[in-house]
Amino acid sequence: MDGQELLSRVARQSDETEFYTPMPAGYKPGKTRYVIVVGTVMSGLGKGIFSSSLAKLMQDRGLVVSPIKLEGYLNIDSGTLNPFRHGEVFVLDDGMETDMDLGTYERMLDKNLTRDNFATSGQIFTRVLERERRGGYLGRDVQWIPHVTGEVKARIRELAVRSGADVVFVEIGGTVGDYENSYYIEAMRELAFEEGPNSTIWVALTYVMQPPALGEQKSKAAQLGIKRLMEAGVQPAVIACRCETPVTEKVREKISLYTNVPMARVFSMHDCKSIYEIPQMIRKAGLDAEAVRLLELEPRTDAAKSERFWTQWQGYVEGIRNVNESDREVVIGITGKYTALRDSYASIIKALEHAGVHYGVRVEIRWIDTSDLDDTPGKAKDVARALEGVHGIIVPGGFGARGSEGKIACIHYARENGLPYLGICFGFQMAVLEFARNVCGLPGAYSSELEKRVDGDAVIDILPEQKRIEGLGGNMRLGGRDIELKPGTMAHEMFGRQATFRMRFRHRYEVDPRYIETLESHGMVFSGKAPDQPIMQILELPGHPYFIGTQAHPCLTSRPLRPQPMFMGLVRTSAERAGVPVAEQAVGS
Repeated sequence: MDGQELLSRVARQSDETEFYTPMPAGYKPGKTRYVIVVGTVMSGLGKGIFSSSLAKLMQDRGLVVSPIKLEGYLNIDSGTLNPFRHGEVFVLDDGMETDMDLGTYERMLDKNLTRDNFATSGQIFTRVLERERRGGYLGRDVQWIPHVTGEVKARIRELAVRSGADVVFVEIGGTVGDYENSYYIEAMRELAFEEGPNSTIWVALTYVMQPPALGEQKSKAAQLGIKRLMEAGVQPAVIACRCETPVTEKVREKISLYTNVPMARVFSMHDCKSIYEIPQMIRKAGLDAEAVRLLELEPRTDAAKSERFWTQWQGYVEGIRNVNESDREVVIGITGKYTALRDSYASIIKALEHAGVHYGVRVEIRWIDTSDLDDTPGKAKDVARALEGVHGIIVPGGFGARGSEGKIACIHYARENGLPYLGICFGFQMAVLEFARNVCGLPGAYSSELEKRVDGDAVIDILPEQKRIEGLGGNMRLGGRDIELKPGTMAHEMFGRQATFRMRFRHRYEVDPRYIETLESHGMVFSGKAPDQPIMQILELPGHPYFIGTQAHPCLTSRPLRPQPMFMGLVRTSAERAGVPVAEQAVGS
């Protein structure tokens, strides 16, 4: 049975066939190829980094690529996940709250993704149950195979149609052997079978151990992990080996022998200074060319375009190496409460790196836990000590009261001592409270998110139209929105004197419009607002070297070759405070 005949059977949804996949309108068998990336041994090895790096190289060759992350958890999205457990929540322009790997894809591919690029078990099961209630299974008893796996395949093919992709990259969360992702692997095995030869390649990311006590690399865990994948009916075409140091030829030979994967496609993905070096490692190993060959996509590639983009990327990576070797250092303090897990602030870390490379300075991050800091008399020395040697600070987003008074104390210090400051979302709100308390004569200013009071001034509150929307997460302002910029302000200049600028939001509380006049009369400037609404979205303090806050999350749209302006401003003024010369680098030109 050839691929065309098989897909014809697949499209027939009746009790006469066991082949079940609801085929999306417009799907053309044979047009789209698939790269499926799975993990073995343990999670957190960098499947998204490898997948996005290979996707970038194939995109640079002129191919249209589109990624999708398949998560095993039952949540509909990532919005309610604790950053300590799962890293930061990355918000797409269309408002979808996703896994942080979607941020890696956006930065590496320099493109905005949508909710089509993210799926959870909760979404898949919801589709199955809704279809069953509508009678969409024609009286059949609904089973894992073929119906649940059929919905997964349908979701992948829908992405192929909507994106017009030459290649869809499918990243399966977790590791081989997890119960929650086993049906994803089965679904992709079925899809590869249905699509036919040269349609799909599997990449297994594994871990080569290097116990210090032994002094040598051990591959047995990697072999056994890949064996589990092969037991599921999957033969990987590429194996990416994570290790602290380059994987030895002896270890690669062992893995090749036990997995039937040629040595040339057993790739050492060892530790490096920046994830942006991974595309260079993949290209040097020839894996991108091999993937194009295996998928028979050579006729669709553009060699000239590939070289042009590759030169740009090499310029950026060279910029990273230059700043890492430079003595031009700027120390930025990130004052938050999730500082124990760096992945909680992954986008901020990357945005600082992008801006640092642009200005040719190395940005060192100092993590400052604000849980034990506050602004009460006698604690000011503690705050000054915590910020000693810091050239600029960021108060990032967050939810809840813990650490909030410490953040306000840091903002107070930054405002009074000319320390460059960038407030992001919650940091914007805390800057408003600090100013209201210490400048506007409103000592009782508070946020109704953090405490419920009958006295004082709820300067930060949920607006009436937000209060009418019920349900946790349901009344969030999510996704990309235009910001109307006030002419003549720092924000207006920063964003190229545009009338509006688009950023992404994830918040529920706002500056209460009743206090805007009071705040502005005491010197605070709201330089950005929601069009046609009294919702303040950017603030700044004239006369301060750099004091700016935004209700948005500017870090979500920073890209290696297009650093976000607010982070560029923070790094530049922090460098000036440190006495470090800056020079705009021609990276990517």
